[in-house]
Amino acid sequence: MRSVAAGEVMHPGVGPVAEAEQLYVRQSRLAERLIAAGPGRALVVYDVGLGAGSNAFAAWEASARAPAGAATLTLLSFERDLGALALALEHPATFAIGPHAAVAGRALLASGAHESARSSWRLVPGDLLWGLQQPLPPADIVFWDPFSPRANPESWTVAAFRAARRRAADRATLFTYSASTATRIALLLAGWSVGVGASIGDKAATTAAATDATDLVAPLGRDWLRRLARPDVPLPPDAPPDFITAITGLPQFAT
Repeated sequence: MRSVAAGEVMHPGVGPVAEAEQLYVRQSRLAERLIAAGPGRALVVYDVGLGAGSNAFAAWEASARAPAGAATLTLLSFERDLGALALALEHPATFAIGPHAAVAGRALLASGAHESARSSWRLVPGDLLWGLQQPLPPADIVFWDPFSPRANPESWTVAAFRAARRRAADRATLFTYSASTATRIALLLAGWSVGVGASIGDKAATTAAATDATDLVAPLGRDWLRRLARPDVPLPPDAPPDFITAITGLPQFAT
C-alpha cells in the first residue's frame, strides 16, 4: 500500500499481513501472554500507527483464537487519519480481514470502539503525544508502526518513546520495524532496554525494547556502543548533547 500524502510504501517486501503476524503478534508472544495472564485479566496492547489495521486485526484474531481461561485483549489504536483503514475494509479479502474482525473494524470507524466477548478495541484519535498523555490502562505490549521518521518525525523522538515508557506496565515490551541507530538511541534515552528484533522480508533486523532487559532475546551489547562515536551517527532530533555519556552509563551496558 502506497500513501500518496506521505510518499511512502507501507509494509514493503512482505506485505501488511505477513508483517503483522511475524513482526508484531508472533514476536511479542501475544497468544502465549494471553494464556499466561489467565482469566479475569486483560492484556493491554498499544497499536501505535493503526494505518490499514493489519497489526490490530492480527491481534484481534489471536485473541479470538485464545482458549477458554485466557485473558481478554484490550486494544488501543493510535491514529489521526483513518483513510487507510477505510480502504482496507473495502477490500477485506485482499487484506485477509476475517468477517468478525471486519465487523470490529467498521465499528471502530463508525464510533471509535467495539466490544466482543474476547476483546475490547478503542481508537485514540489525534496527535500521538496527546494520546499517550490520556488516562489509559498501562501497556503490556506496544506495536510501534507509524510512518518513518522522514514522513512522521514527531513519532520517533525521545519524547515520544518516553511518553510510551511512562504508560508501560511492568515487564512491558515494544516492537518496531525500524532498526536505525537513531531509533535505538531514542528508545535508550527514553528509559527502555533495547535489543535486536526479528528479521522480516528484506530487513535483516528490526528493534525490540522492554522495560526489563531480561525480556529481550538479543539485547544490544557494548560492541554496539562503538557506533555512537562516529561523527555521522544519526540522532533523534531531541537527543541531548551528552547522549553518549547517558547511554554508556545505562545498566544494560554495565557488563
